[in-house]
Order: sequence, then structure tokens, then C-alpha cells
Amino acid sequence: MKLRTLFPLAAFGLALVVACSVVWTVTRERGVEALRKGAAARLERNVGTLKSTLDRYEYLPYLLALHPDVQNVLASPDAESVDRANRYLEDVNAHARATVTYIVRADGRCIAASNWRTPSSFIGEDYRFRPYFVDARNGGIGRFFGIGTISREPGYYISQPVYRDHALVGVAVVKLNLEWFQHADESEPMLVADDHGVIFLSSNPAWKYRTLAPIPAATLDAIRDVRQYAREALLPLPINIAARLAGDAQIVHIGERPLAPAYLATHRHLDAPAWQFVSVAPMANVERDAANAATITAFGLISACLLLVYLRMRRIRTVEMARSRALLQQAYAQLNARVEARTADLSAANAQLTREVAERTRAEHELRATQNELIQASKLAALGQMAAGITHELNQPLTALRSFSDNTRVLLERGRLDAATENLSAIASLTERMGRITNQLKLFVGKARPMMTDASLQAVLRNALAVLEVRLGGVRFEATSDLAPASAEIERPAASPLDCVPPELRVHGESLRLEQVVINVVGNALDALAGRADPRIALDVRADAASVRLTIEDNGPGIDDDALTHLFEPFFTTKEMGAGLGLGLAISSSILRECGGALDAGNVSTGGARFAITLRRSDFDKRMNS
Repeated sequence: MKLRTLFPLAAFGLALVVACSVVWTVTRERGVEALRKGAAARLERNVGTLKSTLDRYEYLPYLLALHPDVQNVLASPDAESVDRANRYLEDVNAHARATVTYIVRADGRCIAASNWRTPSSFIGEDYRFRPYFVDARNGGIGRFFGIGTISREPGYYISQPVYRDHALVGVAVVKLNLEWFQHADESEPMLVADDHGVIFLSSNPAWKYRTLAPIPAATLDAIRDVRQYAREALLPLPINIAARLAGDAQIVHIGERPLAPAYLATHRHLDAPAWQFVSVAPMANVERDAANAATITAFGLISACLLLVYLRMRRIRTVEMARSRALLQQAYAQLNARVEARTADLSAANAQLTREVAERTRAEHELRATQNELIQASKLAALGQMAAGITHELNQPLTALRSFSDNTRVLLERGRLDAATENLSAIASLTERMGRITNQLKLFVGKARPMMTDASLQAVLRNALAVLEVRLGGVRFEATSDLAPASAEIERPAASPLDCVPPELRVHGESLRLEQVVINVVGNALDALAGRADPRIALDVRADAASVRLTIEDNGPGIDDDALTHLFEPFFTTKEMGAGLGLGLAISSSILRECGGALDAGNVSTGGARFAITLRRSDFDKRMNS
């Protein structure tokens, strides 16, 4: 009787289990399929929304690169061009509703930005390490998602190269904030990962900046080198794949617990940018529906097989707990093995670090000793160069003194006392100038820098040309300027005023040192004109709000291309032995750099050499300070 009772019960229980399993499986599969289709549709919709947003801004950097204000600020980054570019970028960024729009020079330095008014402006920052800058500089389109180095806010960067006259001069960049996307559908989590598998957008904050799989150390170092995700640890997200389904879908468990929640993960890949979209739909509703269907199916038979079901569930639970305990013990064993291996690696790394520190300390001691030797050698070389420079600078006044003294003697013999008195005054002025030149050696020895003053440009030109008056005899000298309508063509500059340059025009620098520069440049032009039948020297003065540019041209033989590259090096000269020390242009360039100017050299297309002297206007600085 007992066997007869147990057999029907066993058969009934088996039928109940089969029925419940079939109903549960069918219901679950239908639920999973419906969930997969819904997730795929939602994924396609979200991908389309994000893709349309990215495509809408894809052409903005290209349009920025074509704008004249952007190209002008890269070609000539003066204050006016930078201000115009900043205002243009600010207006474009506001209308396009982008996060930040900015322009980067070819060397990686940001020169203009839409956030130029904010404390966290990008202007002046270096972005040459960013991949979007490297891609655009190589002629492609840069696409990059990362955390901002200044704002510390994540964003998507699109960049385009900027060309001017078929040459790359910079990069236009647009930054977009995609934080809205991760809150698009909070009922079913959505995450976006880059080509390395790093999750950078997620509706679950705990998953953000985790990885879909462990990243190799080399890739992790490369991500940190470009500061893509700042100082985020980029730890792997605990994902266990339970089953793989059709349509690039998976059933996964996410979490550290053994019985972590189950999700239906649907993947979608993009080509540009190379992102991976994952829709993570919770399986709780599907599991609950399947369980409810099985419960309803078994409700009519539950009274007959309650004991069998209870015993079976208890047995299943016991087996599952044992299996979980075994897995946990296995995990603990693996963790202990990894800790031991990591400890051994750290010990070896510490030993290697100790050896490297000792080697670095020894190298630093050797470097300090070498630096001290170089400092002593530099001092000796500087003293020798200064002595040679003073000798070279005294050569011009001495020549002028000799000429004035000869003229004075002739004038005294002829009884022209007034002219002789003027020559004596000029000789006194030259001796005073020679004294100031020799005082520069005292300033060098005392390590004191000359006081920066301002000087009248007309007085500088007048005094310099007066020193060269004798050598200018017979040379056609032309002076033009955009500061006054008059132009002067003079045979003797000391006797004819430079009316084209107003006396109130003042520039940065000491008058004596600026006179030395003009004397050296004009003197070199006179040397180049020796022996020509029609010698000519042209002086042109051009000024803007901030600077003055003096261009001195001659009709001599010009400068060789090989000599142009070494023209401003000390002791380099194209003259014959004994005709010059090769220090004039080197000293002149140094003087102009100290007062904020510059000296450039080149050739005239019609023949002859051209030297351009650029000086800062002192009245411009006063206006800016006021």
C-alpha cells in the first residue's frame, strides 16, 4: 500500500515538476524575447538620438576652421585678433548650445575659447597630448570622450584641422556635454563604453568609469597618459555571463554577490566614434512572470504534491548553498594566491626602486659637478665676448672722432670758428657716448641690468646718422614714413632733420643702445655699398598702436642664404680678415631683445639686403596701464 501510494505521488510530483518547468521555461523565454525586442528597440532609439546629436555637431568644427576670424587669430595672434575670435566663438557656442568651443594652435596651445570670460577658461592650456588634437593635426577628424583637464567635467570632443594657404595652422575643437543621455531612460539602465571597454556614460552612477573586462596594463597606461578619465581607477565591473542569446544579447549577473541580480544585456556597436552601447534590462519582471505562471499552473495540484515540492526545493537549496560555498572557497583560495604573487612582485619592485634611487643620487652629484664647471667656463666666455663687444662698439665713435677732428682742423685753418665749435660739441657728445659704452662693462661685472627707459625715435636716428655723416657722403639716402605726409631724401642726415618721424614718437629702450643698433645696421649697409656707382640706402618707418618697425634697405649684393642662418651668431662675419669682429649684429639683436624688440634680416627682390628693427611704443604701454 505504501509503495502504491508513493508511486502515484512520485508520478504526480514528476508531472507537476515537468508541467511547472515547461510553463516556467516557455513563459521565461517569451518574456526574455519580448524584453530583448523592447530593449533592442529602445537601444536603437537611444543610439539614434545620440548619433543624431553627434552628427548635428560633426560639421561645427569644420565650419569654425573656415571662418576668417579663426584663421586670422592663428596666423597673427595679436590682442585684437584674439578678442575678435573669442567673441565669435562665444556667439557660436551659445547658438549651437555646445559646452565649449575653442581653437588650438599647431603647437598644442589654446589661443581662443568661448569660455574666455570664465575663471576656468581654456586659453593658454596645452592640449598636444590629447588624442583629438593629434588626430586633427595629422589631417583627420578627432573624436574623443574624456574628462576635461581644466573643468573636470566629462564631455565629447570633436576636432577639425585648420588650414591657411594649404598649411595646417591649428585645430578647431567643440566639446559636448552628454550627461543628459545617461538619464534618458532610468527604468532600464543604459551604458556606453569606449573602444577600450571603459564605461563613461551610465544611468547607474556605481557603474560609471568601470570596465566591461580587465584592461591590459599597456592600454591602461596609455589612457592615463592622455588623462582621458583623470584619476579614475577604471576597475572591472563584476559581470558574469549566464547565457548568450540571439541578436547579440546576453543574460548576465552584475554584482559581487554570488546571487547577483540578473539582467538582459543587449549590445550595439558604432563605427565613428568606436563606442559600444549596452542596454541592461532587469530580469526581475521576467523571472516574476515566469514564477507566477508556474505557480498558477501548479495551484490545482499543489495540495497533492506539497510535501514532494517542499522536499525537492529544500534539496535544491542545500545543493545550491553547497555549490556557492565551494565557489566562495575557491574564490578565497584564488584571492590568497593573487595576494601572495602581488606581495612577491612588490618586494622585487621595492628592491629595484632602491637600486634606481641610488643610481639617480650618484647621477645628480655628477650633474651638479658638471654644471659648476660649465658655469665657470660660461663666465670666462662671457667676459671675453663682452670685451670684444666693447672694442667693436668703440670702433664707430673713434672713427667719427677722427673725422670730426680732421674737419675741425681744416675749419680752424679756414677761420670758420662757428662750424669748428659745432664739431667740437659733436666730439664732446661722442666722448660722452664712449664713456657710457665703457660703463656697460661695469654693469656686467656688477651683475646689474641697465635701467629700461624710453627714447625719442627721431633723436636716436638723428644721432646715429650724425656719427655716420662722413661715410654717408655720396650715398643717396631716402627716408619715408606712414606717420607724416612728408618724405625726406637727404645727402647729409645730420644737417637735414628727419621730418617724416615726429619727435613725440617714443619707444622702449635707452637712446645710446638704440643708436648702437642703428649705427651697426646702417654701417653694414655702407660696407656692402663700397665700390658701387649708385649707392642707395632707404629708411622706412611704419607704426601701429603697439610697435614701430624700421626697415633699412640697400642696393648692394645682398646676403647669401647660408649666411642668413648664422647672421646673428657672435663672431660670424662675411667680411675679410681684420675688417670686422662679427659682433655687431649679435650685440644689436641682444639689445633689441632686452627692450622687447626684434631684429630680422632678409633680401630685397630687386637686389640688396633688408634689415627690419621692431620696437615697442612706450606711449602704448602708458595707455594700457591707464
